[in-house]
Amino acid sequence: MEKYEVIKFVDNDFELDVRTDKENETVWLTQDEMASLFNVDRTRIVRHINNIYSDNELDKLSTCAENAQVQFEGNRQVKRIIKLYNLYYY
Repeated sequence: MEKYEVIKFVDNDFELDVRTDKENETVWLTQDEMASLFNVDRTRIVRHINNIYSDNELDKLSTCAENAQVQFEGNRQVKRIIKLYNLYYY
């Protein structure tokens, strides 16, 4: 995803780093980032995304990307797959 630029969105006390795709004029967010943005529980975001895909409103292959995130938890290195979503219809 090197064609993307990260921009810090700031609104009063709320801050969020947003991956922007300037070429397509859209953004990519994780479920947690969307939940923070809309101030809701992540499960609501998951439910909405699942409904969008089950209703074929958007194509999952075009709007969901998986990125590996590596972090240390104690003495062990943990790799997790983080999904990013672009819920924009081209």
